[in-house]
Amino acid sequence: MLTPKRHQLIEQELSKKQMVTIQDLVDITGASESTIRRDLSELEKQSRLIRVHGGASIKNAGKQELSVPEKSSKNITEKKAIAAYATDLVEDYDCIYLDAGTTTFEMIPFLTNKNITVVTNGITHLDALSQFGIPTYLVGGLVKYNTSALIGQFARMSLLNYRFDKCFLGVNGIHAEYAYTTPDPEEAAIKQTALELSQKSFILADSSKLDQVSFTKIADLKAATIIINQTDHQMLNAINKKTNVKVVS
Repeated sequence: MLTPKRHQLIEQELSKKQMVTIQDLVDITGASESTIRRDLSELEKQSRLIRVHGGASIKNAGKQELSVPEKSSKNITEKKAIAAYATDLVEDYDCIYLDAGTTTFEMIPFLTNKNITVVTNGITHLDALSQFGIPTYLVGGLVKYNTSALIGQFARMSLLNYRFDKCFLGVNGIHAEYAYTTPDPEEAAIKQTALELSQKSFILADSSKLDQVSFTKIADLKAATIIINQTDHQMLNAINKKTNVKVVS
């Protein structure tokens, strides 16, 4: 197959899937891995895609992120069900980390009857936590306005003062090969730190996050249990082989 034809097929596949692996492209084109790697390097030089480990991403797709108001209006019923399930895992006297995010936010009303302490980097969480009288520590750091999260080196240094019984995190993508991802490397670093400081860790995500990949890897799938709404997505079977998955009906 001529090079221009391979490049066309690669871009067509990226347009459909947003993210492809080298093996995907080998199967589609019949070319060798080394040829595909050269193709991807050439297309990246032309700013037509972004190379990622083991494959390629459509340009800029992995770095796009919705604002809090935009996220809050999506999949509300599913988020509330996931949050209710997650809250049942919290026990009296737990110290928990509540990640910035719209699904973790939905946990707050369910936490009112529990004797717990919360640490969070979510600015939007504060009013609700205060309203329900939940003892809360806010990490310091740089304000990321579109997600209302505190991030950066000072946020990470602040987090290192704590140890958590459980942490509850949001992600932008869950993928069998690329694991947990999010668009911002600095926000990913905060999530990584929370995982490291927690005895038990949980990813809260509605099924729209399945088979999605963002710019920055947070952790391997085995680093946390996934709590997700009911889905028939085939990707869930592959993920279930690598970590625990709790499906909320």
